[in-house]
Amino acid sequence: MSAALVTIDCTDGVADVRFNRADKHNSLTLEMFAAISDAIDTINADHAVRVVVLSGEGPSFCAGLDLSLLQAMLAGGAAATGTLTSLMRRDDGPDNLAQRVAYGWKAARVPVIGALHGVAYGGGFQIALGCDMRIADPATRFSIMEARYGLVPDMSITQTLPELLSRDVALELTLTARVFEAAEAAALGLVTRLADEPRAAALELARTIADRSPDAVQAIKRLYNASWRADAAHGLRLEEALQVPLIGSPNQVEAVRASMEKRPPRFVDGAGGW
Repeated sequence: MSAALVTIDCTDGVADVRFNRADKHNSLTLEMFAAISDAIDTINADHAVRVVVLSGEGPSFCAGLDLSLLQAMLAGGAAATGTLTSLMRRDDGPDNLAQRVAYGWKAARVPVIGALHGVAYGGGFQIALGCDMRIADPATRFSIMEARYGLVPDMSITQTLPELLSRDVALELTLTARVFEAAEAAALGLVTRLADEPRAAALELARTIADRSPDAVQAIKRLYNASWRADAAHGLRLEEALQVPLIGSPNQVEAVRASMEKRPPRFVDGAGGW
């Protein structure tokens, strides 16, 4: 039996999700796209998951499209049509399969922390952008590489990059497709911070978040996702709409009691219906 392309190990509310195609730098085949989409479904369905750490086995986080997909595009005909049909498949949401493996992490009900190392090129970089936070090894290299192959970046970058970069800087990186280092990525705000052991740092951060009320954590992510670029009226109303059901809820009461009694909280997953 072949190894799973994406593995999930959940401990104490932290889902350790790992791309598992190490010998190919976790590059994206049609099977890999499907496996990542399935992993997102699994995370969303499991209310024991409070936070996700997303990383890659082997030498890299994700090197982008696999050579086989690029060769299919080069061949044209039925091969190219089949690849395009698969990647542009939509189920019941606004995103197609190619977009979902990146945007699905941003849309997930729980926070997602990307632990980046090696390379995050093309689609791999766009997947990283879908994470709510990104911790990168100082030696990590990045690129919005699609223009090198005559393509536009189309894995939900319109929904992630504008929150992080000004239009002119985004254009420069996209049009040149140049490779840039982690220090520049951090200076631009594309990664949250650098760490020599990014996965360990991400897991430590995840455990801290997992100790908060899961209802509040999920509500905070919803609040920021829906209001970050919204007008004042929308944002202010959403704050109230999300706060009201939290006040006096079992997990909110437990958070207060645990704080006052100086003990670890005992939260119930899914108690608030988030």
